[in-house]
Amino acid sequence: MSLNLEADVSLQPFNTFGVATRARYLAYAHDDAEVGEALQAAKRLQLPLLVIGGGSNLLLTGDVEALVLRMASRGLRIVSSQGDAVLVEAEAGEPWHPFVQWTLEQGLQGLENLSLIPGTVGAAPMQNVGAYGVEIKDVFAGLTALDRHTGELHEFTLDECEFAYRDSRFKREAGRWLILRVRFALARSGALRLDYGPLRQRLAEQGVSEPTASDVSRAICSIRSEKLPDPAVLGNAGSFFKNPLVSAELAEHLRTEHADLVAYPQADGQVKLAAGWLIEKAGWKGFRDGDAGVHRQQALVLVNYGGATGAQLLVLARRIQADIQARFAVSLEIEPNIL
Repeated sequence: MSLNLEADVSLQPFNTFGVATRARYLAYAHDDAEVGEALQAAKRLQLPLLVIGGGSNLLLTGDVEALVLRMASRGLRIVSSQGDAVLVEAEAGEPWHPFVQWTLEQGLQGLENLSLIPGTVGAAPMQNVGAYGVEIKDVFAGLTALDRHTGELHEFTLDECEFAYRDSRFKREAGRWLILRVRFALARSGALRLDYGPLRQRLAEQGVSEPTASDVSRAICSIRSEKLPDPAVLGNAGSFFKNPLVSAELAEHLRTEHADLVAYPQADGQVKLAAGWLIEKAGWKGFRDGDAGVHRQQALVLVNYGGATGAQLLVLARRIQADIQARFAVSLEIEPNIL
């Protein structure tokens, strides 16, 4: 057996909130064989197996009585190339942003709008990660996952993943599927997605009139660095709440009371509201209770100023949810996984 089990391990370095909790056991899986060994070890120890990537979408509210498995598999490859269409594959343990940069170095486009997102490749489909007008589902070409119930490998198509806004089959069936590698359909040329948020403005400020995919990536890195705190400096998990979907009637009612309401009509008739706008309008931006707080520059981000527990951060989140419900009749859904 090559899998190394460490007992009673601090998880503080393994979650971007920097919450100080401990795991009963910790192991690293560098390949499929070690994933299988971890499943057997958890069964032998009569403990659940908790799989984590970069810990960037996680709030730990206490010690973890489980075998925590960090995916540490590595590997980037071009699977096929036909004209402008290129299929690439990455192992689950690959850090996401370096993977995006690798695709750009290969002259490929499609992932540039997802630059500087923390986490790993294997975790990205779980949440159907998205930013600046692009989601994983838009460039997804397939993935290989292990069925933890049967021990068999399964190849997933786009439809089988059942992607939705910050959601997927893998998130809804938590504990069953362990993602091993993911494939993406990229291109050597084509139209870039430039119309979301302040992207065009930032490119203009940088003097870029005919942007390449690398230009888009640099602009988005610049925007994200200004808006979102670096987890290495200030503990956070990025956007803590999903942008809520509401009826057109409720959105129109809110607009009569708030002319500056930030809202985006959807194809199905619903309206997506900006959760950050709601939280800031309610006065929570910059709020701090001990070491748990709301970021001063981005109301959508909860932060740990150093010594906050996961339970304290969750209490703050619940207070914000209750206030937004009372003020606007809008339910905010928490985006990170709560353990």
